[in-house]
Amino acid sequence: MHRSQPPDLSIDTLGPCRIPSPIAHLLEAVRTGEHYVDERDRVLLDDTLEGISARGVAPQDLPGMEPCGPRRQIFFDPAKTRAAIVTCGGLCPGLNDVIAGLVRSLTYHYKVRRVVGIRNGYQGFVPEYGHDVVDLTPETVRDIAVEGGTVLGTSRGHQDPEKIVDCLERLHVNVLFVVGGDGSMRGAMEIARVCRERGLFIGVVGVPKTIDNDIPYIDQSFGFQTAFSHASDAIRAATVEAKSTANGIGMVKLMGRHSGFIACYAALARSDADVVLIPEVPFALDGEGGLLAHVRRRVAERGHAVVVVAEGAGQELLGDHGDHQDGDRDASGNARLHDIGPYLRRRIADHFSDAGIETSIRYIDPSYAIRSVPANPYDSVYCVRLSQAAVHAAMSGRTGMVVGRYRRRFVHIPMTVAVSRRNQVDPHGDLWMAVLESTGQPARFR
Repeated sequence: MHRSQPPDLSIDTLGPCRIPSPIAHLLEAVRTGEHYVDERDRVLLDDTLEGISARGVAPQDLPGMEPCGPRRQIFFDPAKTRAAIVTCGGLCPGLNDVIAGLVRSLTYHYKVRRVVGIRNGYQGFVPEYGHDVVDLTPETVRDIAVEGGTVLGTSRGHQDPEKIVDCLERLHVNVLFVVGGDGSMRGAMEIARVCRERGLFIGVVGVPKTIDNDIPYIDQSFGFQTAFSHASDAIRAATVEAKSTANGIGMVKLMGRHSGFIACYAALARSDADVVLIPEVPFALDGEGGLLAHVRRRVAERGHAVVVVAEGAGQELLGDHGDHQDGDRDASGNARLHDIGPYLRRRIADHFSDAGIETSIRYIDPSYAIRSVPANPYDSVYCVRLSQAAVHAAMSGRTGMVVGRYRRRFVHIPMTVAVSRRNQVDPHGDLWMAVLESTGQPARFR
């Protein structure tokens, strides 16, 4: 068996760690190794005997990731360290939890004397926008986790990294925490590059955010559990509506531009869906093996049907039916998608009308309502642990990296690796198989 070449998982550092950590006494008190990180240890990339054997190398040469956690020696002197936090891109449950976690860990454990929040994403660094900064303390972030959104505000779009680093210098910032998606992390990589070229000892550490759960080498992104939990409520509502009318059809459009994880998990949580459509699995509408005929048969059998569709599904079907030109991109550089929801609703309605079957279609798009809710308890805990891991990494001089959980271990991941590709549902994997078993739909609509 041939195993593909692993990515470069080495983490950049600003220099050797020579300053005793202010939490070293906590590490010395624990002898189990739970709190202290062995600098030489790695979390292995492969977790099966077959995968490890296929590498054909000695155990110490197996590819692995640097583990998160506190070090006994750190790079930055906490008494002379200033930190900044910025949130970028779209909203996601848990943003305020991350902000609060960063502030508390910096202040309580490392005794960092000033933490500032940058307003409205990367725009907040650029003088032309006129945004102020805000001092963040444990007191000011005490209750923000119960709110949705981000108290710092956010924005999309590229900003000049030279101007951003100019601002960091004016603020005397030593550590920048970026909370955002792949576009934000690409921006963070540019910030780190400019700092390096200027010879500045400024650490840039990311807490990756994507409601679609599409970051590679991360088990699950923060806010994802909250998102699919609320998405499952929308499926329940669509089911109730569909059952309440003759030949009723409930249709729910969920987030998922390129990855269908929310649609899959929400459908499994409710087990009410008859069909789940995701970007990773193309589908045909017409013919006896197509989607429309399948929905009609389900309505005939059960009296109703529920269709769950991810926003990026079926793009190949839309052609000129969309309301924008191919090649259009949003402020974050993402290709603008055609809106599959209204098109699919119209095609289903026309199909039933042509067959002489009276129906009613209840269409629900809860996307913005889901993005804006506070994190559930699981995600809140996850956010706090990610933020603590980010602070430990930053204070030890790590830069150009993000924190995440891989194989249930918190690890450091180079930003270049985190933006290298998208994590997607495997059409041949166990998650999609679970969806097929739950819905009873065919593997493909042809």
